Amino acid sequence: MSENQMFSQLVERTRKAFNSGRTKQLEWRENQLRQLIRMLEDHEKDLTQALYDDLHKHAAESLIMEVVLVVNDAVDALENLHEWTKPQKVKKGLFYMMDDAYIQNEPLGVVLNITAWNYPVQIAFLPLIGAIAAGNCCILKPSEISVHTAKLLAKIIPQYLDKDCIHVVNGGIKETTALLEQKFDHIMYTGSSFVGKIIMQAAAKHLTPVTLELGGKSPCYVHNSSDLDVAAKRLLWGKFCNAGQTCVAVDYVLVDQDIHDKFVSALKVHLKSFYGENPKDSDSLGRIVSENHFNRLKSLLSGLKIVCGGNMDESTKYIEPTIVTDVSPDDKIMQSEIFGPLLPILTVSGPQEAIEFINQRDKPLALYVFCKNRTLSNEFIEKTSSGAIVVNDTMVHGGLTTLPFGGVGPSGFGSYHGKFTFDALSHRKSVLVKKQAMESINKIRYPPYSDKAKNQLKWIMKKKPKTLFSKLFFPILLGIILAIGIKMSGLADRLI
Repeated sequence: MSENQMFSQLVERTRKAFNSGRTKQLEWRENQLRQLIRMLEDHEKDLTQALYDDLHKHAAESLIMEVVLVVNDAVDALENLHEWTKPQKVKKGLFYMMDDAYIQNEPLGVVLNITAWNYPVQIAFLPLIGAIAAGNCCILKPSEISVHTAKLLAKIIPQYLDKDCIHVVNGGIKETTALLEQKFDHIMYTGSSFVGKIIMQAAAKHLTPVTLELGGKSPCYVHNSSDLDVAAKRLLWGKFCNAGQTCVAVDYVLVDQDIHDKFVSALKVHLKSFYGENPKDSDSLGRIVSENHFNRLKSLLSGLKIVCGGNMDESTKYIEPTIVTDVSPDDKIMQSEIFGPLLPILTVSGPQEAIEFINQRDKPLALYVFCKNRTLSNEFIEKTSSGAIVVNDTMVHGGLTTLPFGGVGPSGFGSYHGKFTFDALSHRKSVLVKKQAMESINKIRYPPYSDKAKNQLKWIMKKKPKTLFSKLFFPILLGIILAIGIKMSGLADRLI
């Protein structure tokens, strides 16, 4: 049996399970979310070990940025499920005053989630949580590059979650290509823009909607008003955790020219405090995921001025956290997303040049600004466009589930995390329920038309911009009626 036939049957079975209606039941959704939480708690050590084997992640980093983050998202979904799924009443005009009008969230059907290797637990489960909460079935395709985590997910997910509705498919390009030949109701993908275009082309054949989180070069601007030690520590953490292999990691730094040397010195000091004299011996520093990525990163440093780091060990895929200065926008390191522990620093004359530099390039997934001036930070918020902007920190926005996580333009489209995943994987169905009564009012819309009916319809249905008089008329009228009522009841005399 070919992959196409095998996956066609898998999708057909999964759709049959969806069409049975059981995933629409809140009891099913709640049970699956509880089971998912239980699975993560039961296999916490297994998951952190798999992440170490794949990426040399420290257990603390794996828990904070993967396992616990996912558990929290699942708990939020479980606690808010009834609120998210209840009908949402909408405002009605005069013509619809006697009708029931609301929005009903309903599941899309069968969702495909193609995950990335850099956060293989987080990116697998956050979309899955939203898919379950919204009442969908889901086929999960883990990245074959993070092989230990992929194998673990394929083992433990069927032990805890509904085997008819949730499936794990492991494999490489061949299997992914065959999966994309199938018709899904939504596809979620995290990864490169190159593969993102392939996903879109495949989805277009079936008019399948997609959510793409694609990354890009996320800049960080450091203003001369900043506390340089604070800025250095928060920037270094956001750059070098997971060895820089994070879609919202700081890709490059724009620093005011007059503080460049001081800021570089602060980076060196705090980099040493993070990882010691020899970062290779630090258990807090990850490794590059594959030989191909190692060689790609190595080539980016050719001809650049290294002021800190630069040591490598191909046998263990180790690259020391590296800072480079005197970087030109034309250098190879500035042409595409770095996705590794290399930090280029460029100087600017001030915030206006930084804004211009950012706006001349593709819209990033994240933008970071360090400054003590709120007016200045607001200027970056208003004058730039990015998936997210964080002032005086890096990456932490991804942990706040009440904020949407996603890109804009080349950095992706659509968003998820928390309720935003639920929304992305739900259809907001419009519902209008009328009664078979009051036909005398409805008859004015039926032919044959007349000028009288036309004027009545126009008066009932046409909206007009509110004037100051129209805004105040009803409150004033209500006040007059209330005053008259009080006067007539004699209450006013008793109050005096």
